[in-house]
Amino acid sequence: MADRQISLPAKLINGGIAGLIGVTCVFPIDLAKTRLQNQQNGSRLYSSMSDCLVKTIRSEGFFGMYRGAAVNLTLVTPEKAIKLAANDFFRHHLSKDG
Repeated sequence: MADRQISLPAKLINGGIAGLIGVTCVFPIDLAKTRLQNQQNGSRLYSSMSDCLVKTIRSEGFFGMYRGAAVNLTLVTPEKAIKLAANDFFRHHLSKDG
């Protein structure tokens, strides 16, 4: 089973799915980081990352944490698909003896 090759389209699809899952998991943390960085020194709305996420859920709902994620999903999905497929291709071809 280890010698069986997976087709390039399957690798691209798998890489795209990995990119989607990665963005979906990381986007709320990135949103909180950006909101914390954009706070003005005088008026601090959030005290911590967890405070930011809780306040975002309360004020905007669960899907408010994903507002603006469409751009990231659109850009990261093909990038990860190509990156992971190319990595697998080159690893396979360059890891042969000699």
